[in-house]
Amino acid sequence: MNTENYVLSEKLENLLKLRTYPIALKLLKSEDEIPEDAIRPKRDLGFHLALCQAFGIVRRGGLLKLTEGKEEGEKPIIAMLKEDMWCFEPVIGYGMAEAPEYFLEGHNRYPADVASLEAGAYWAQHEFPRLPYGHSIGVLLSPLRLANFDPDVVIIYGNPLQVTLLTFASSYYTGKDIHASLSGHAACVYAVVPVIKENEAKIILPCQGDRRHGTTQDDELTFSFPYSKLKEIVEALEILAEKEARRIPFRVDIHPEYTLRETYRKIGRMIGMDI
Repeated sequence: MNTENYVLSEKLENLLKLRTYPIALKLLKSEDEIPEDAIRPKRDLGFHLALCQAFGIVRRGGLLKLTEGKEEGEKPIIAMLKEDMWCFEPVIGYGMAEAPEYFLEGHNRYPADVASLEAGAYWAQHEFPRLPYGHSIGVLLSPLRLANFDPDVVIIYGNPLQVTLLTFASSYYTGKDIHASLSGHAACVYAVVPVIKENEAKIILPCQGDRRHGTTQDDELTFSFPYSKLKEIVEALEILAEKEARRIPFRVDIHPEYTLRETYRKIGRMIGMDI
């Protein structure tokens, strides 16, 4: 066990009161990076998985009893190469395959949820996040607390308050807001590719597949960030938790002309407000 990953994950879980475990995700360069105890869906289970299904399994702590010889409680560590995947979007997005012309022409979106093939093509060519072909051959994922590897990305599912606190933590040392590209498609791609490309945290809307097949709930959002920023985010959450308005449970204070921080009063007066 990687003790540091375990401890940091436990702090995230407790500080944010998470309902499910943070996910550790690594893009694989070669099969040599796959741990011996990792489950390969097609080989070990006899069927493919969509990546959102693997996310749902991992963040809830286990696959378990899906194959002969797998004991309940076994670590849910999953490795997926192209042959294990059921949905094509992460295969193209993570650079495991080149995007075919049919996809680039917009057929993935039209006629299901855009008005024209041209609109579908615009999304496929200009919006859909992609890593270059050959960037990875697959993906490795496990609960962060059980990860014996250094992931590329940490993915957290939470409610809006939990994601707000993560946003505070992300900006604590830099003051930088999170700039997100929001889509109703390919949440598993939006949660990983922009984070790797920009080395920044992102907020993601769970997609239809994530909700329908990956068990994501209506009140959940996704927050993902580079693994290199894990310690910094946990440390910021700990500091912020000392401030009553920056922790869970969140105090609600509803009455007219509530007490303002002095900096708020000062700036308000500077711009002529009656404070």
